[in-house]
Amino acid sequence: MKPFIVVADGFDKNLFEDLKNTSEFEVHPSSKITQDELKEMLPKINGLVIRSATSITKEYLDLAPNLKYVIRAGAGTDNIDKASCQEVGVKVSNTPGANNNSAAEHAVALMMTVLRKTAWAHKTMSNGGWDKSKFTGNELANKKVGILGFGQIGQIVAKRIGGFEPEVQFYDPFQEGSDLPYVSKCDDLKKLFSESDIITIHTPLMDATRGIVNKELLSLMKPNAILVNAARGGIVNEEDLYEVLKEGKIRGAGFDVFATEPLEEDSKLRSLENLVMTPHLGASTEEAQFRVGEMAVHQLKEFFINENLLNEVRV
Repeated sequence: MKPFIVVADGFDKNLFEDLKNTSEFEVHPSSKITQDELKEMLPKINGLVIRSATSITKEYLDLAPNLKYVIRAGAGTDNIDKASCQEVGVKVSNTPGANNNSAAEHAVALMMTVLRKTAWAHKTMSNGGWDKSKFTGNELANKKVGILGFGQIGQIVAKRIGGFEPEVQFYDPFQEGSDLPYVSKCDDLKKLFSESDIITIHTPLMDATRGIVNKELLSLMKPNAILVNAARGGIVNEEDLYEVLKEGKIRGAGFDVFATEPLEEDSKLRSLENLVMTPHLGASTEEAQFRVGEMAVHQLKEFFINENLLNEVRV
């Protein structure tokens, strides 16, 4: 019997057609399904490809006795209960690196949007206004940029903003330094927050980073500083963020990720006039989706056809 493969949260169209035409697999004809549809199919699924919309919980695993392999089409796997997967023998992989450039560019886009107030200016223009004097912004050039987490994405951000001639510091216990002449390591997280004009977050979500950006760190930021998070929700304490922005203690923030996604309709964050929000778009480029899909298809073939497990992620 052919392995039954389900792609739950969207996929590059051309790659999905190629996957469906793979003779060794039986592939569900839709590349995007509801959670109710997924639950109905779980008992017979052998391979599952997800993005951020689907969470693999113990409840889901209990419904999927034939599941052998889960691929997170992206880097972060915090939406997968990896411990429970290991207990029942379900292998987990991700597609490391495929989204990196897109996520980094989105962080830079949020920086520029908050600095130049373009989102708010567009909103008033759409409503018939011309509030030129209201939207005086700030330049990125020559600013002090603090990067929390200096893995691959953080390093790409540092490269991409190099043309603005910034002074960049990063905080990351696992990175020693940088080859870029304008980048230096900062061993004191409080110092990073107190000295930077812009803080951009690029650390994974784990026990050590959950809620690490809290009232204490936010209170150290300069009044004209901005905060950008295009990494993972939960790293920033959203209640503390709301208070700091509501009281105008920092200039503004740009967020692509939230502790609960989708963000609740009645979230207080939606009421803030100095917060730019996007619905987890960091990896949402055609280029990234092609790279992610290409890796996922290759991994599916290697696992089910060649019995070769690539990019395994464990607890």
